[in-house]
Amino acid sequence: MSISYSFGQTEAIDSLSVQLAFQQSDTTKVNMSIKLVDELYEKQDYNLALKYIRQTEKLATKLNYKPGLAKIAYLKALMYTKKEDYLNAINHFSEAKSRFTLLQDTLAIARINNHVGLIEISRGHYTKGLEHTLSAIQELEQRQLTKELKDTYTGLANAYLAKKKYDKAIEYNLKRLKIEEELGSTSDRISVYKNLAMLYDLDREHRKSIDYYEKILELNNNENDTILADILPKLGNQYLQYRAYEKAGQYLAQSLKLNRKTQNATALIETLNATGELNLKLLKTNLAEQQLLEAYTLLKTNNNTTEALKNYWLLKTVDSTQRDFERALMWQQNYFSLKDSLQLAQSKANLEQKDTIESLNTFDIEEDTLARTEVEPSYAGLGMSGDSQHEFNRLRIITYSLFGAFAIVSTFLVLIYLNRNRRLKYTHELEAKNKKIELQNEAILEQSAHLESINHVKDRLFSIVSHDLKDSLTSINGFIDLLKEGSLSRQEFDKLIPELSENANNASLLLFNLLNWSKSQMESLEPNASVFNIREVFLDKLKLVEHKLTEKNITLIDNTLKDFIYADQSMVEIIIQNLLTNAIKFSKSGDTITITNKISNGNSIISIADTGIGIPKENLEKLFKCNTYTTRGTNNEKGTGLGLSICKELVDLNHGKIWVESMVNVGSTFYVQLPKTKID
Repeated sequence: MSISYSFGQTEAIDSLSVQLAFQQSDTTKVNMSIKLVDELYEKQDYNLALKYIRQTEKLATKLNYKPGLAKIAYLKALMYTKKEDYLNAINHFSEAKSRFTLLQDTLAIARINNHVGLIEISRGHYTKGLEHTLSAIQELEQRQLTKELKDTYTGLANAYLAKKKYDKAIEYNLKRLKIEEELGSTSDRISVYKNLAMLYDLDREHRKSIDYYEKILELNNNENDTILADILPKLGNQYLQYRAYEKAGQYLAQSLKLNRKTQNATALIETLNATGELNLKLLKTNLAEQQLLEAYTLLKTNNNTTEALKNYWLLKTVDSTQRDFERALMWQQNYFSLKDSLQLAQSKANLEQKDTIESLNTFDIEEDTLARTEVEPSYAGLGMSGDSQHEFNRLRIITYSLFGAFAIVSTFLVLIYLNRNRRLKYTHELEAKNKKIELQNEAILEQSAHLESINHVKDRLFSIVSHDLKDSLTSINGFIDLLKEGSLSRQEFDKLIPELSENANNASLLLFNLLNWSKSQMESLEPNASVFNIREVFLDKLKLVEHKLTEKNITLIDNTLKDFIYADQSMVEIIIQNLLTNAIKFSKSGDTITITNKISNGNSIISIADTGIGIPKENLEKLFKCNTYTTRGTNNEKGTGLGLSICKELVDLNHGKIWVESMVNVGSTFYVQLPKTKID
């Protein structure tokens, strides 16, 4: 395809060249010549294009053909841009803009502003570049100039990334992605996916970052080892930051195997650092140390400052955990030394731009001074009179005296310098000892916090098991003992069955919550999504609470409809059971509970509303946080403080949202949004 296109392009150039030779010197010849230059520009023959454009410019100037002169200035600017001669490019863009302004050509002006903006962005002048390009984007979007918009969105995304405005960088990468998906370029789509994954990582939205890295793997389909080697460590690291340690371990193990095989040092360093961090979080400090030291060895021959900083910090953490504070201090010093050198280099780079201009200004002054110095007369070889000789001797004595004084002062300065060095050495040693003590204190505080957290979890579990779960199981056991002893008649037992069923349901729900809460504490909970009918889940759960509704004289209005969602069914069952139980728990006799579901923007929204006692405004924000809020129900029912925090965990895992609206003595409505289809 490219060969035939090139042949066709050459044919068009030859045809235009022949026509030009016989064309009269008028505006038609100018337009034809401009068309030929356009073809040469597309063919990237910029030198020949410039040759034709200069000849065309002479004719257009002679004819005072203003549209031709405007187009010529624009084409010259484009070619200088391609040759990376940005000074000439901007000058010709400025000329073209002036000419097109007189012609009131808004599209041409927008294109010029866009090109100038992209040049400034490429030179690191982000604010100026954004100003020019953003002034052009509306015109380009209205005309749907896809090819130009692709470069525009790329430039804007890069500028906003450099200015650390990640939300705007994401916005323009998403706009570029739409174009890439239309054009169907796999490599370009992968490039945008990678940009988005990196940006969401910087914005600490690790779940979204994971989604885009997984899209790259899906698009690559295990065909390109180079892409796999690059993406696997990044994906593993994102799962690590998302605290899904099992998935992180799987991807990092795959990355280690591949990058050792291909001897990809860059990706291997990144993988070893991430694997070391993972094992450090799993308290496998010896294994973490081995992997981090291997990465450190590779970093000696591979310059990667980002990974080096991470490596030093992780090694410091490992040695602090192992109470080897001297080595921890060494890694910390390496970290800050490298960080300081990077900041210094950045500062120098920023100053160089200013210094370049200043040095150009001072260069002429120094050259002029040097020229004047060279023409000053020298009297070294001329004879001197007696008075001059006497004056010379006097000056020589003064000079010797000055040298003597200089020697004495120098001796004192050397002594002062040596004394200062001794003091500095003592100060540095003292600082090192203080830092070592600080590290020890940090490690102790970290260990104390970790132990306190573990102890809190243990106390919470024991409290729940020893009180709430024990009460339900004791009650069930009591019924069974009475039945075994024959103390209950069949009629009495039938009356107690609903209460027995409720106790069993409460114990079951509590066990569900405890299991999922403990799993979430260990970061190992994984959804197993499928398509199912949400109404069927509601009907099953309503059977479990039917007795309680009757007992508390609560009316239930079922407005649910058949609707299919894509999520983990067992998790959704736990969510609905918790929310229904809570609605009953905090409703009074005569209150109403209404359950509904509807479709909104490709999602299913479930709501469970009650006319109960409501929630005070100051407690609303505490609801979905682990172990922070619990209270008794209208019939003095006890809670564990786990239900809503578990609901939040499970909803998040299924790519959903949960929120609540409530007013005291009016009631509460809990909403759950879940996807209807798989989220790519």
